[in-house]
Amino acid sequence: MDVAGWVWAVTAVAVVGLIIFDFFAHVRTPHAPSFQESVRWSVFYIVLAILFGIGLGIVWGWDHGSEYFAGYITEKSLSVDNLFVFLIIMTKFAVPREYQQKVLLVGVAIALVLRTLFILAGAAAIEQFSWVFYIFGAFLVYTAVKLAREHHDPDHPEDEKVGDGLAVRWFKRVVPTTDEYHGDRLTTRIDGKRFFTPMLVVMVAIGSTDILFALDSIPAIYGLTQEPYIVFTANAFALLGLRQLYFLIGGLLERLVYLSQGLAVILGFIGVKLVLHALHVNELPFINGGEPVEWAPEIPIWLSLTVILGTLAVATVASLIKTRKDARAVTGA
Repeated sequence: MDVAGWVWAVTAVAVVGLIIFDFFAHVRTPHAPSFQESVRWSVFYIVLAILFGIGLGIVWGWDHGSEYFAGYITEKSLSVDNLFVFLIIMTKFAVPREYQQKVLLVGVAIALVLRTLFILAGAAAIEQFSWVFYIFGAFLVYTAVKLAREHHDPDHPEDEKVGDGLAVRWFKRVVPTTDEYHGDRLTTRIDGKRFFTPMLVVMVAIGSTDILFALDSIPAIYGLTQEPYIVFTANAFALLGLRQLYFLIGGLLERLVYLSQGLAVILGFIGVKLVLHALHVNELPFINGGEPVEWAPEIPIWLSLTVILGTLAVATVASLIKTRKDARAVTGA
């Protein structure tokens, strides 16, 4: 897949332009978005992502188009799972609802910058060292096992540590901060001294948390495609509608009780796919004498897409059935 430099430049400008548009059209004036507003703009970004994928398939072929859609769906699903953590961070810092849009938009911008760096680093590593696929695959399998045990419960003890990460603790230690919000301002002056407000602290919390998210999302999508342009655009479109999605499905998040288990299956599948690919292109001298392992199959992208969609459908339906049964049990008690 040969992507010209000007295509990269136009794509980057378009993504930055959408973020700037989002700021001036929705975030600059603090307000809590209505359900209808969230629906409209969530649909807009999903349709935009679909149209881009269709265009990519027409220009570069439907093999690459399928890779994009598999990557986009995976990244979007992981982003929904990340919303649980964002919700906990927002609650922990008591961010007023009308200011949450600004926090999320800045978080998306930080995430795009960080993930672009991870994407470039991953592409360089893959190009130079094929054994990186072993590391990516093993890490995804480990993440899948860890994710399968995860509980999205605001009262869960593990969640108490969310928001108090190393970056936040370091930030509070080296700069003067205040515990009170002053509108949506990032700094304020008290008794002639400049302080940073919790708005900036929560942005640091969300931005630093996304570094951890990138550690599994980037290897996951590299398990579906080795094209950096597809990796970047799938991540960009998955993140662009995240702010609207947060307000749209905030209540639904509590009902997706099996989402973590579904994502664990997807990440585990992609991890195995990466290990098989690593065996197929093996160069490590202590494995098969440094020669490719012929019996290792290459899992086709159509099968990956089928597994991803099927797993998400099963996890969603099972979650809704479970929460409905629990609700009936409570009502009948």
